[in-house]
Amino acid sequence: MKKILLSTLLILTAVCTAFADEVTFVASAPKSVVAGKRFELKYEANTKTDGQPTIAEVDGLRVLSGPHPSTFTSMQNINGRRTSKMSITYTYIVVADNEGEITIPGASVMIDGKKMVSNPLTVKVLPPGQASSQQQQGGGSASSARQGGGAGNITADNLFITASVNKTKVFDQEALLLTYKVYTNVNLVNLDNPQPDLKGFNIQEVELPQQRQFELEHYKGQNYNTLVWRQYVLFPQETGRLEIPSMEYEAVVAVQKRTSMDPFEMMFNGGYSYVEVKKNIRSNSIAIDVEKLPAGKPSGFSGAVGHFNINSTISTTTLKSNEEFTFKVIVKGDGNMKLMGDPVVDFPSEFDVYDPIITNKYKLTSRGFAGEKIYEYVVTPRTAGTYTLPAATFVYFDTASGSYKRVESKEHVIEVEKGASQPAQQGGVYIVKEDGKLLANDIRYIKLGAHDGYADGKFFGTPLYKAAYAIALIIFAIAVFVYRKRIKENENTSLLKTKKANSVAVRRLKNGKKLMCDNRVNEFYDETLKAVWGYMSDKLNIPLSRLSKDNVSSELERRGCNEELVAELLELLNECEFARYAPGDPTATMDKIYRMAEAVISKMENSIKR
Repeated sequence: MKKILLSTLLILTAVCTAFADEVTFVASAPKSVVAGKRFELKYEANTKTDGQPTIAEVDGLRVLSGPHPSTFTSMQNINGRRTSKMSITYTYIVVADNEGEITIPGASVMIDGKKMVSNPLTVKVLPPGQASSQQQQGGGSASSARQGGGAGNITADNLFITASVNKTKVFDQEALLLTYKVYTNVNLVNLDNPQPDLKGFNIQEVELPQQRQFELEHYKGQNYNTLVWRQYVLFPQETGRLEIPSMEYEAVVAVQKRTSMDPFEMMFNGGYSYVEVKKNIRSNSIAIDVEKLPAGKPSGFSGAVGHFNINSTISTTTLKSNEEFTFKVIVKGDGNMKLMGDPVVDFPSEFDVYDPIITNKYKLTSRGFAGEKIYEYVVTPRTAGTYTLPAATFVYFDTASGSYKRVESKEHVIEVEKGASQPAQQGGVYIVKEDGKLLANDIRYIKLGAHDGYADGKFFGTPLYKAAYAIALIIFAIAVFVYRKRIKENENTSLLKTKKANSVAVRRLKNGKKLMCDNRVNEFYDETLKAVWGYMSDKLNIPLSRLSKDNVSSELERRGCNEELVAELLELLNECEFARYAPGDPTATMDKIYRMAEAVISKMENSIKR
């Protein structure tokens, strides 16, 4: 019986697996072709078909031959049961007569008695170029796309690389996309990868697919196989005219060379063999105009540039005093999210608030970092009552409108009941209870009436008692003075930031050390830069958006820091900006920079005068 059930289950599993495999019929063709040049139009089904596909007639597209079917069979062994899968591809040799763009409707084929229709295709038809007839007709992987190269006469018309940006005029901190693109009609074997040395920019490299495809492109009268080689998102850190300098690349090209006049060799390969030739190519330079952010920056400006909105959530609206709740602030958008400041949240003075846990959920795009940044606060109300948690605010510069914008989250009303550990209060005065019961855990009820301190030998009324009483009053007055001063300082946000600058920087450096241990190179440098720049902003009371190497240097010298310390700071910033791209051991470099950051911040903490 068990064997029967097991067999039934295996059969059912096989049947379900068969039905789970969706039948597909997909069309494919090069994205770009040359007018008058033949290319392949393919239709692939992942199972056996009942016949050949039927394709529609398209004006300007001629079918030279086909369909040419080819099959592929794969074998699988699942739970001891061998299964086979078959796919079939129909290839047509076609040619487009006129330049422009053509749309190829979906073809149809019958599979298991059902009609299947493929996806439509759009193909760009380029004009015939002036390039050699040896030029490749598009497609192929980046590692395998090859073209004939003559006898080694490789010129700037055969192989070159261009640098381009999506915009040449930006605001300070506004993202722009830098693209390096290779153009070739020779047999390109390899191309090195130098890192751009860009002064005045924060650089973030775009992660491109490992398996990229060459695409055919018509450029200055010729047709080239092109490939996006590298892409970077740049955030300007200085204003004025900045330059993206020219870069030199070393390319390796395979060229044909006659090696033998032997008739046998000439019969099979024409007496030629391929040799590798090195060729240096250089990209163009680009000038970028970086405009200052408009004057009149609103208070609370975060330094964010792009487009953002804000929202907030709360874990509960009813709790008891001395209990914790979680307050989350979510900033969404795109722009310089890695470099921007935090939103402003004004908690009631009766709340104890810990530094937020920050979670980054964004990715790099052509518009900068897009996604969200989550700030999670753990909050503890000390006293009972009804409180309104004000809206969190975030001020940013909107690049679309060219103006500053303020966004706010919603307010939250919180009901806090008296907790077990909170003394009973009435009108701000502790309630007094009789019968020897404890008041506020450590004060007993005092009976009133005639009392002679001398008669019963007690301490009260003696000169020593009066002296102690006076001392207690003085201590109380000092305590009140210190308490009021602390409250006043806490109300002064800039002063509070100045005092906490070092602790915040140390915390960020500790987080950077963890990133270093995890070998997260880019995140480490970002966190280290954030620690240093954040420390400068808090300590010098200068908004993060207004910080630059120049004004930091002058301000530090004005605050009493010597030239050597300022030079160390600038060296640290430069090392952080460019070390991620430097060759060598990244672990050793990160450790060096971490120690530099610790030393510089420690020295500045002892040198900066208020």
